[in-house]
Amino acid sequence: MVSSTEQGQALPGISPSVPVHLPRHVAIIMDGNGRWAKRQGKSRIAGHRAGIKAVHRAIRFAIDQGLMALTLYAFSRENWQRPDQEVTALLALFFQVLESQLVYLNRYNVRLQIIGDTQAFSPSLQAQIKRAEAATADKQGLRLTVAANYSGRWDIVQAVNRVAQRVQQGVCSLEQIDEPLVASHLCLSDLPAVDLVIRTSGEYRLSNFLLWQMAYAELYFTDQLWPDFDGQTFQLALEAFMQRERRFGTVGANDLCPMEH
Repeated sequence: MVSSTEQGQALPGISPSVPVHLPRHVAIIMDGNGRWAKRQGKSRIAGHRAGIKAVHRAIRFAIDQGLMALTLYAFSRENWQRPDQEVTALLALFFQVLESQLVYLNRYNVRLQIIGDTQAFSPSLQAQIKRAEAATADKQGLRLTVAANYSGRWDIVQAVNRVAQRVQQGVCSLEQIDEPLVASHLCLSDLPAVDLVIRTSGEYRLSNFLLWQMAYAELYFTDQLWPDFDGQTFQLALEAFMQRERRFGTVGANDLCPMEH
């Protein structure tokens, strides 16, 4: 794997002392809270509360490793189909976490942003999201993104709608629509594409998460349920990433015939 740092250019947001083969942007599909709770003989919301502790561990690990960006899938648009009691409890827990974690995020220079269709949330939660983002807007360390009421298809559709508006307003023509233009209207457009996706709980699917942004991401699946996720598991995922040769659709060096080297 060849990174821009290996070619002599420092990666933005990463200290020169950080190994160049670390991923810049890690996304995690946090899965297994309910199954963890069931195994413990507890309620599903107890599993979600335990999952919050795993979120804290993941953030701290990302800070310690000097990662540039960490994106967490907290609540999908499909999650509204869960029982009303669980959804209400989840959103209340989300509100509490936003309120309680601001001191920690500021202390460790973490910038928080929430992506997704937040207009579906209550006015009080929308206001809390805005306050939390504003309170950390000037931080230059880890970029922590929480996806709430998010889906990859929704993200692409809203980007296409914005591009269509530009065409309608005469700002650009149909011929000028290309991948960079669409990408500039997606969530996380100011961050590098996702390098590594981690999914817990032994499931092997992407669940409509960052479909465009993870087009060439490396995938890492673990059987560990999310509440049990810790720095050791995160480290194993990073080690697996560092052992892979990223090709981005090209031929890898190991696939070349001797005469081609």
